[in-house]
Amino acid sequence: MHTFLIPLEADFRSHANPANAAAMRAYMKDRFPFFGIKVPERRALQKEHLALHGMPGLKELPAIMRSAFALPEREMHQAAIDLLVRQAKKLGPEHLPLLEELITTNSWWDSVDTLAVHVAGTVLKNHPEEIEEWNARWSESSDLWLNRTAILFQNRWKKDTDQALLFANIDRHAAHKDFFIRKAIGWALRELGKSDPGAVLDFVRSRKLAPLSEREAVRNL
Repeated sequence: MHTFLIPLEADFRSHANPANAAAMRAYMKDRFPFFGIKVPERRALQKEHLALHGMPGLKELPAIMRSAFALPEREMHQAAIDLLVRQAKKLGPEHLPLLEELITTNSWWDSVDTLAVHVAGTVLKNHPEEIEEWNARWSESSDLWLNRTAILFQNRWKKDTDQALLFANIDRHAAHKDFFIRKAIGWALRELGKSDPGAVLDFVRSRKLAPLSEREAVRNL
């Protein structure tokens, strides 16, 4: 375990709650073990940890991320992702391979969505020259979580969203049978609808989307 994580993991273990852990594990379809620490308490412990040990430098992040994701408990993965979110504006294209690695490791909606929207999306918005390559890589991948990332990474871009790119990604995956892809399509369209509802309505009316995708897309319109 990376030295930065040792005291944090010990703090998490000392605050373990077996009843919470069982409920959290069930909510996540038994994909991960948990300490049973709810988000507010976990983030308070992380804040104390950073106050004592400081924010790690960018050069340390890859080793810390890989070490955290090698541990079984989901709270360790989540704590690592929170570190990346805090540093997202400082990350550059050289960190995109790491983000792809994390998206495809211990993959589930909670980690993938945060990495896609709040980290990968931030990096690509700050480095638009990288969008074409990485969007194609993710959208054309056989990994559904990278497909979901391609659909979602612009989710906070509002009027800066490249609508043609988003719509092309959706068209590519509109017939996908997986729940998480259909849900992502609806979520991405719903987010775009906050800044351009007309474009979303026109798109939905001109396509045959899965009922879940369409329902999510127009929920607030």
